[in-house]
Amino acid sequence: MPPVSRLAAACARLPVRALLLTLLLLAAPATTARGQSGLCGQPQPVCEARAAVFAVSAFDPVGSAVRIGETRLVTARHVVADEQNATVFLADGRPIQARVLATDYPGDLILLETADLPPGPVLAPEPVRPDSALYTVGADVGLRGIRAYDPGRLRFAPPPDRPLARLHHDAYSQPGNSGGALLDQGGRLVGIVASGGEGRFEAIPAAQIAALSARSGPAAAAASAEIGAAVRICTTLLDRNRTPGRRLDDQQAKAIETSCRRSGNRQLLDLAGQTLGRAGRAEAAVGLFEQGLAEDPNAVNTRIGLAITYHLARAFEAALPHLRWLMDHAGDDLQVLRLSIQAGTWAGDRALAERALARLKQVNPRSAPAAERFLENPPPRPAKPR
Repeated sequence: MPPVSRLAAACARLPVRALLLTLLLLAAPATTARGQSGLCGQPQPVCEARAAVFAVSAFDPVGSAVRIGETRLVTARHVVADEQNATVFLADGRPIQARVLATDYPGDLILLETADLPPGPVLAPEPVRPDSALYTVGADVGLRGIRAYDPGRLRFAPPPDRPLARLHHDAYSQPGNSGGALLDQGGRLVGIVASGGEGRFEAIPAAQIAALSARSGPAAAAASAEIGAAVRICTTLLDRNRTPGRRLDDQQAKAIETSCRRSGNRQLLDLAGQTLGRAGRAEAAVGLFEQGLAEDPNAVNTRIGLAITYHLARAFEAALPHLRWLMDHAGDDLQVLRLSIQAGTWAGDRALAERALARLKQVNPRSAPAAERFLENPPPRPAKPR
């Protein structure tokens, strides 16, 4: 199916998806649902702040949004893409409509406006405190309400010279939480949930809401439509080509690279890099990962994706600086350890390989003997793919 037809078909299904989400939320008995007023096992300020978080549906059928004003919410841009309206679900499951405010803000945030929100708490952006526990609060369809998940801690704060860098943390989140709140233990809004995986999660610093507001309004309509369309096209192409081992022709690879670059969304850049790397498009994949690292040098998953791409391309020397960084900051990750042993051995960094082996013996001793045999008697270095 051509891309335009595929996008039209996706748009046509959105009302049905929104209806399904409505039915799921309405099906929860008010006395037992773990929604805004239901059970919560986290600190009281965190539990109370759930009343400022709502389930939303737009391009993404299930997302979350945070109330930051009497009539205003903020959510993740990838939840909305180029939709002009979003459905917001109140605590009792009733849907209301919100208008998407155009913006040329380059990060993964966007504002929603609706006069139909009932009275309730409003969350104000606060700086993150490095010593505070952090909690993700977002829509949980399984529990049919807004859930506060178990806490985690800050891993990396954004460098001051990288405005699009994110808060990296290990507070659990799951699909449907995008656009939700990252709170500290006092219930203060320190971030907007963006993405994550493999126990590593990311949020956009709440301080960026001010920059978003300053760049939102009718004057940004054209730029907003272009960014939103890029998010939609990139997401659609990645969904279509997610099958491992699928080959891409030149036109398909270029479409993924171009749309995902234009989206400006670092999660989509990572996913596009992974897709192109698996398809043997190493040069394009490396460019996407490097764009992501230029925005956020602390992005562990981006560096792992880049190291894997260099590994697939047999460019082991190029992977070494990233693997050294990863050993310092994600040295318990088994994939990082295996890559470090192999690349260190084949690219002549014996110290890196031995360091990774020593750590592997601590975190996964069962796999250490095979890794040690590899290090002491390595097979020939693989040739570069043709």
